[in-house]
Amino acid sequence: MKRSLAFAVVAAALLAAAGAFAAERTVTLVVEKMFCPACPYIVKRSLAAVPGVKDVKVSYRKKTAIVRFDDAKTNVEALTAATLKRGYPSKALQAAAER
Repeated sequence: MKRSLAFAVVAAALLAAAGAFAAERTVTLVVEKMFCPACPYIVKRSLAAVPGVKDVKVSYRKKTAIVRFDDAKTNVEALTAATLKRGYPSKALQAAAER
């Protein structure tokens, strides 16, 4: 009985600690097809709707979106999928530079 209780306590502690390894990240996305002044608003709303996104700044002039997010809740792939779903293909700036 004590072993089961000890196992449960250790398992709960490990699960709780998993959240401690999450980090806040910031990524700059290069956003394609932003042709009108309403586009940044649509891109911002699509990114802000992704769970884990904390802040979004979109530049129409630079065709970029700077996204601050919790990497335990989302990732760059989910962010680019969110913009693509709204008709705005995007790539992380580093990945775009490698092309």
